[in-house]
Amino acid sequence: MRVALVDYDSGNLHSAEKAFALMGREAGAEVVVTSDPDAVARADRIVLPGDGAFPACRAALDAVPGMVEALREAVLDRAVPFMGICVGMQMLAETGHEYRDTQGLGWIGGEIDAIDAPGLKVPHMGWNDLTVLRPHPLLDGIATGDHAYFVHSWQFRVANPAHLLATVDYGGPVTAVVGRDNIVGTQFHPEKSQAVGLHIIGNFLRWRP
Repeated sequence: MRVALVDYDSGNLHSAEKAFALMGREAGAEVVVTSDPDAVARADRIVLPGDGAFPACRAALDAVPGMVEALREAVLDRAVPFMGICVGMQMLAETGHEYRDTQGLGWIGGEIDAIDAPGLKVPHMGWNDLTVLRPHPLLDGIATGDHAYFVHSWQFRVANPAHLLATVDYGGPVTAVVGRDNIVGTQFHPEKSQAVGLHIIGNFLRWRP
């Protein structure tokens, strides 16, 4: 099994590569960091990370010739399991409103809006307890109260509540995990979330949607 960690010059991939490679050894998976659309198209699992502002990440993804097309063909046409992380998860939405309205991939209905947490610091940064809303293979063995590491100022407001798998409380419920069909995304960084994050990565690598 080959896992493609998409490199589109949007964030430091070192910690993600280490975490996925560690769990990949247990799952019999080879993890490759690649900016080659052909390698992404041939992968058995695809991971899209992302750090920074939504418009910059979308522009960087669009700047890799053929990458968006390769992602769509693999994920939407061939149902390759896909995982977005942080802004990589946010790009699953239809529209992001950070700085200016920017079109997302549109794979999960909804919008990216600013976190509204009066009296609390934004960005939402640090450890927070997950609230698991519905069962999903990505969250097997993960319970409400398990904690993950977040760094973000914007959140995914899903159009369909069935696509919201987990939240955290930060001045109210904030989206933590989304998913539908062969597509999942985490607002938190599983590669920085210690045992909980590694467990989630392992679940993704074993997932057979």
